[in-house]
Amino acid sequence: MLKRPANTPPPECGTNAFVCSFEVADFDAVAETILDRGGQVALPKFAVPATCWQGYFVDCEGNTFGLFQVDPNAP
Repeated sequence: MLKRPANTPPPECGTNAFVCSFEVADFDAVAETILDRGGQVALPKFAVPATCWQGYFVDCEGNTFGLFQVDPNAP
């Protein structure tokens, strides 16, 4: 890992680094745990039609990461 070369972008903005996304079985439950432990929402949950539910968060060190829950019925 290297030190971030630029300031962390403000909430709801693009990122300045690679963003890793993790598949989870229950998006809402994992999102609640993230928020309970000090994480923040970077981009609220949204549907990728006929594919999944996706959302982005910022951890306590300013790193952005994504979650997705596969759902072929996502609107």
